[in-house]
Amino acid sequence: MANGAKTISQSLDRERWTQLIAGIICMVMIANLQYGWTLFVHPINKAHGWSIAAIQVAFSIFVALETWLTPVEGWIVDHLGPQKGPKLMVAFGGIMIAAGWIVNSNAATLTMLYVGAALAGIGGGAVYATCVGQAVKWFPDRRGLAVGLTAAGFGAGAALTVVPIRAVIASAGYEAAFFWFGLGQGAIVLMLAWLLRAPEPGEMGGVAAPKVMQSSRSYTPAEMLTSPIFWVLYIMFVMVSASGLMATAQIALIARDYHVADIAILGGATALSVALIVDNIANGAARPIFGWVSDNIGREYTMAIAFGLGAAAYWLLGTMGAEPWAFVVFAALIFLTWGEIFSLFPSTCTDSFGPKFATVNLSLLYTAKGASAFLVPVANMIKASTGSWHMVFLVTAIMNVVVVALALFVLKPIRSRIAASEGGRLAHAV
Repeated sequence: MANGAKTISQSLDRERWTQLIAGIICMVMIANLQYGWTLFVHPINKAHGWSIAAIQVAFSIFVALETWLTPVEGWIVDHLGPQKGPKLMVAFGGIMIAAGWIVNSNAATLTMLYVGAALAGIGGGAVYATCVGQAVKWFPDRRGLAVGLTAAGFGAGAALTVVPIRAVIASAGYEAAFFWFGLGQGAIVLMLAWLLRAPEPGEMGGVAAPKVMQSSRSYTPAEMLTSPIFWVLYIMFVMVSASGLMATAQIALIARDYHVADIAILGGATALSVALIVDNIANGAARPIFGWVSDNIGREYTMAIAFGLGAAAYWLLGTMGAEPWAFVVFAALIFLTWGEIFSLFPSTCTDSFGPKFATVNLSLLYTAKGASAFLVPVANMIKASTGSWHMVFLVTAIMNVVVVALALFVLKPIRSRIAASEGGRLAHAV
């Protein structure tokens, strides 16, 4: 009997790691949709003469649809069940992300560019929501780490192709980069989709209990939307996401305005190239690192540490980032202290509201990223009105300080108070 239990445990562990790795690779394949975008903005501007602000509307459309449609996509995944839901949704996502970038490669008007962004956003959201939902369901014992590793694929995946994409843009044009990378990434996601499934009811019963507080039951989306915990998390997510998107979507433009973009600093590589690689690595590394920390010391304390450091990072880039290496270091620190929102917030949400409806519940919270996307052009307007990026970084630093206060003095007390009032309904239970 003992040997049988051990074999079952090993089989379960192998299966959930297989599911996690497949999800991570899918996330790597959609990373360029967001984090590679900055490479295309200037070439598109040069080729067509469209304003930077008009081009960046495409980015806002992508992020909005990537996030705002995820509740529908998440509901479909949970409704279709553990065997069909993840497979069909990720396969759909693979087709859409390929279609989006292929449309971008042929976009001769802003309207077509926006259509491509919409297709890519729908597909990216389908993949993202499903894979994050998979992670929180398969790893209740190490939820922060598992979600962090999954989100790291999205955050760091673009680091693998920054140099190749720039090389293709330089040699064959941005259109070729859109076409071939879109086609390849979409095909890989489509193939991996057929490996995915969610755990069956009761399948995770033998997993060790977590160290952090988790709900002993699963809340429906309607129940979650009536909880103050959800709305505090939503406000915090919007503020931190907006500050990060203002930097991640503009990093190439900031480097050019600081006159460091084309300065060679490492083996012939320019400050911008080095920054893009290091930023994506830092962005990805933040997610499992802070996720693991939060599994051990709690979500709110980890948020306070990360976003406090983030406030300092924005201030440093705004005041001392005009030197090539300073630009690389401080930009990397921003990415390191921003990317963890994609492990901390999903983990906190599922801790509070349970795993049964996790995909749709996480997707409802993830719409906060879509709301924040429309603040990205505001950064350009602030910069245009003040003549520098300093005020942009001052605003983003203040936003992070406010979120630290919300985590410690609003979110944590509310979660503790609700746990007490519900007679232990929020308990250390799987």
